[in-house]
Amino acid sequence: MFDGHIASAALGLASAASWGAGDFCGGVATKRAGVYAVVIGAHLVGAVLFVALAVTLGETVPPPASLLWCGAAGVIGALGLLALYRALADGRMGMAAPISGVLSAAVPVVAGALLQGSPGALTLAGFALAFVAVWLVSQTDEGRVHLRELLLPVAAGLSFGVFIAIVSRMSGSVVFWPLVAARVASLSVLTLVAVVARQPSRPTRQQWPIVSLAGLFDAGGNACLVAAAHAGRLDVAAVLSSLYPASTVLLASWILKERITRWQSAGLVAALAAIAMITVKST
Repeated sequence: MFDGHIASAALGLASAASWGAGDFCGGVATKRAGVYAVVIGAHLVGAVLFVALAVTLGETVPPPASLLWCGAAGVIGALGLLALYRALADGRMGMAAPISGVLSAAVPVVAGALLQGSPGALTLAGFALAFVAVWLVSQTDEGRVHLRELLLPVAAGLSFGVFIAIVSRMSGSVVFWPLVAARVASLSVLTLVAVVARQPSRPTRQQWPIVSLAGLFDAGGNACLVAAAHAGRLDVAAVLSSLYPASTVLLASWILKERITRWQSAGLVAALAAIAMITVKST
């Protein structure tokens, strides 16, 4: 039966696939344009999409207090996205994305345990295996990882975790208006920061296609995650969505010809096993 647990798992995986594609496009775009222009452009695309969907579906606007919380979460998430896109552009996609993925799931797992109680033993084991899988996917043969390379992915992961926990908790029964509030707040702050830093705040005409793709995939990931949290447990949705580095690594391999190591291959297999363990509802 396609119950809430399965729906949450399916939407969490859809979020992972969409986020992974968005991060790949964002990383590629940041190699060609300033990070502020990429994130602002991507968030603008997402905001327009969210407004269109909210109006089309006739969603009820949440209370102002909830929108304010979602706006604050949007600012935190935007700063995390700046950190991740910069890390993806400057460093190695196979290292930056998985580290942020592990940490982005850790915060919602703690929040889910506090708010919804501990999940079943099989689900907890799946969580542990998922974290191992994400870490294995991060292993490369390109030499030692320096502390400087870890700072941005760590900051990104913690920011994403806080964003997920707040938006999922404060969005009530709707999906898109809370994300509109998050996007409006993030756009306002990022544009102000870009102006103060005297950085380009919008992509050029040639850069818009790849930036728009990043924005669409990032928006899709956010929408699927909020819907997944509504359908079932927050921690299940967050952990499965945290597997997004797998799709980033696969896209980097297929398109940029980055080699997948044996450890990364083992991580992809472990991710499949973790998905099965988490998806099977514990009794």
